[in-house]
Amino acid sequence: MDSSTTDGLAGAAAEPFNSIQKEYLQGFTAGLSAAGLLGGEAGSTPTPAAPELWFGTPIEDLCREERLKIEQDPFTLWDKMLAYARTDTPPEAGDVFRYKYHGLFYVAPAQDSFMVRVRVPGNVLRAHQLRALAAMARELGGGFGDITTRGNIQIREIAPRSTIELLMRLSECGLSSQGAGADNVRNVTASPGAGFDPDELLDTRELARNMQFYLTQNRDLFGLPRKFNIAFDGAGRFSNVAATNDIAFTATRLLADREAPVVFRVGLAGITGHLRFAEDAGIVVKPCDAVAVAGAMLRVFADHGDRTDRKKARLCYLIDRLGLAGFLEKTEARLGRALERAPAELYLPRREVDKRAHLGIHAQLQQGLFYAGLSIPVGRLSALRMEELARLAERYSAGELRLTVWQNAILPNIAAEDVPALAAELAGLGFAPEGPGTDPQLVACTGNTGCRFAASDTKGHALMLREALHAELVLDTPLNIHLTGCPHSCAQHFVADIGLLGAQVETAGGTTVEGYHVYVGGGSENEQGLGRELVRDVPVDRLCALIVRLVREFLQTRDPGETYFAYCARHDLETLRKPLLDEALVS
Repeated sequence: MDSSTTDGLAGAAAEPFNSIQKEYLQGFTAGLSAAGLLGGEAGSTPTPAAPELWFGTPIEDLCREERLKIEQDPFTLWDKMLAYARTDTPPEAGDVFRYKYHGLFYVAPAQDSFMVRVRVPGNVLRAHQLRALAAMARELGGGFGDITTRGNIQIREIAPRSTIELLMRLSECGLSSQGAGADNVRNVTASPGAGFDPDELLDTRELARNMQFYLTQNRDLFGLPRKFNIAFDGAGRFSNVAATNDIAFTATRLLADREAPVVFRVGLAGITGHLRFAEDAGIVVKPCDAVAVAGAMLRVFADHGDRTDRKKARLCYLIDRLGLAGFLEKTEARLGRALERAPAELYLPRREVDKRAHLGIHAQLQQGLFYAGLSIPVGRLSALRMEELARLAERYSAGELRLTVWQNAILPNIAAEDVPALAAELAGLGFAPEGPGTDPQLVACTGNTGCRFAASDTKGHALMLREALHAELVLDTPLNIHLTGCPHSCAQHFVADIGLLGAQVETAGGTTVEGYHVYVGGGSENEQGLGRELVRDVPVDRLCALIVRLVREFLQTRDPGETYFAYCARHDLETLRKPLLDEALVS
């Protein structure tokens, strides 16, 4: 079946025939042909049918996941899901993949249970929704929730019998997990300070909201070749790491006319796990057109993306194949109008990001109002702390919260007279940044306690590392440390000051233990760069000492005001590795 007739997974009329239907139709048409009713002579041999196509690819060449989509539309799985829940059994075979279209991940063998990924468009959450999530975590899950690196929330340890109840509760509180996994657009991010950031050019909340509803209303956009990320960056002091997305809309305006309307420059094909940042596409888009342009690009990806090799089924490889000009030409054909070409040098560069803007209490754009960035180590919140955070939002910020890609939360719109009381509450509840200087910003994926791909307990080791740095050092400059359990790089270790990639490390005695490969000098926005591999195979019992030594050397030998990114950029790996060799922390 060609994509021009199927339009992805949409429409009952486009459903592929099953084997019984195919056999019947073959016999039926053969009979008509033998009777001379198909334009040929009676008794003539029917012409062999052309091979069936799925988005232009022969069925037999498709990868397993594409075949699973053809065998059954994942959004027609509800009766099966009800049966699985009634018998409290996990999904079987291809249904494990299809469940991901509903945001449900069966994570065996790491855990004999589900994780649900909840969409939070634009990273804006209401207090009543967080209370509902806390209740779901306590009553249907493991009693905790995790803020992710896309600024949404995951709940884990959900039994098969609880999946249906959980999905219904999400709907009742105005949330959804639809399309949060598998080959769909993941959580659409906006700048976490949108609407109150004093330095932003554009409030991007409504665009993220509109983009999510556009996806919901267009079923063909749920049948992509692979996952897809979209970010809207208002170009203020906050970062949402837009350049790591497949489509990055970054606000700007003409250099020569500071009164000109704000537009977006469009970056394409960011995927740092594949060592790529989004590159400027040479076009500008009006904010009112951004969702339509994204929709056209998604459909070009759906029509022409690789459906035979999952490793090549991302936007960057499609653009490699078509060329940027070819991709934009097909986008224009889908959009029905030309895109506006414009060189980047005519527009304002993105302002520098404040790496601490999402933590602590700061003045907003609106006079007399403040926002509070909360420290949530590795993004994990117990159900009780989720309820406490909801209460703080109700009391101080009109029931609104923002989640960040740094696995933290923000309370906006706090009245000046309420700041002292809130600051005291945050400190008492452990939400305030700790330490005499500045905390290391630790980001960690789920790790091997909840993900079958991970080689190490990233969240546990991140907390251990946090304690070691607090005990040994006083940081007076921002420092990002990201721990990711496998090469999928959910915690984006390549864009961290120090990135740690989980590994199984062989010891001298021949056994294997959890450990990490260490990368240094990564960054995003104005400090954009991919981390370089410094050392490999560090067993976890050496990790804290090694990282403490690495950071101490930086603090002692940096230039005044120098960031870790700049420090690493002016040193070769041999120089950065030397203090570790001197103290026999690496061999």
